[in-house]
Amino acid sequence: MSGNGPAVSRREFDALFDAVRTWGRWDRADRGAWNRVGADHVRRATAGVRSGTVVPLALPWNTRSGPDNPKPALHHMTDLGDVESPEPAAHKDFIAVDYHGRGVTHLDALCHIAYRGQLYDGRTAQEVVDAAGARFGSVSALGPLVTRGVLLDLPAVLGTRWLEPGQAVRARDVAAAEQALGVTIGEGDAVLLRTGHVRRRTELGAWDSGAESAGFHVDAVPLLAERDVALLGSDGDSDVRPSPVAGVHSPVHVLAVTAMGVPLLDNLDLEALSAATAEAGRYEFLLVVAPLNIPRGTGSPVSPVAVL
Repeated sequence: MSGNGPAVSRREFDALFDAVRTWGRWDRADRGAWNRVGADHVRRATAGVRSGTVVPLALPWNTRSGPDNPKPALHHMTDLGDVESPEPAAHKDFIAVDYHGRGVTHLDALCHIAYRGQLYDGRTAQEVVDAAGARFGSVSALGPLVTRGVLLDLPAVLGTRWLEPGQAVRARDVAAAEQALGVTIGEGDAVLLRTGHVRRRTELGAWDSGAESAGFHVDAVPLLAERDVALLGSDGDSDVRPSPVAGVHSPVHVLAVTAMGVPLLDNLDLEALSAATAEAGRYEFLLVVAPLNIPRGTGSPVSPVAVL
């Protein structure tokens, strides 16, 4: 594995978009690929829990500015126990965040990404998204997800501490990881890619991950589409950067969200999950994702949980 290539032309990318597109497949189109996860999927995922080990997957709320967090989250106290009386004293705080970046663990809903003016299912973005939010594909339409998660732990497979920024994960790497880790991606699964981003940041410091980060190359997407996945996530934002597609800065976002209707989990902390799955000797688990119920929202901060 080396580099973010091969380069993909716009014509090749558009052909790939058409090949993986699932428009018109579901009556509840604004839930997209989450329609794949029914009661049977949930029962199978919960039946796979063995140790009961619970692993949180969210980054800490980040209020510090940095090269990968130009718009820090807000947190301040509004009541130090001196506002209300009589007893008991109450302590209250305020939080706010511009979460679509690289500093906060969050879920991208289907209205988040438009390509050639269209959202998932062929909806015209300008007709359904305005200053009040989205009337199609909002995070409130998704609701919570409970399904089987699969960890593709690429540093563990390669025997490295992390993938270097700009390193692409291709289809052949996904297949090799499945074989090495003893897991097979299936219908309705949530696929989480660990690149070691968090470990690298902890040991070497923050960098502009919007310019350079490890992630999927677009040639990995058809494999994920063939497996009928429901969710894609990473400790980056799933896209290798710089983009291998000229003129498209987030091509995996386009293919997953806009073509396939697959929501994305960005900026996960997968270090504890890497250790837990290695100890357990199995790279599948129950995954619970519960976004905030934000009508017309383009996504939500989330704190996903894996249960082994």
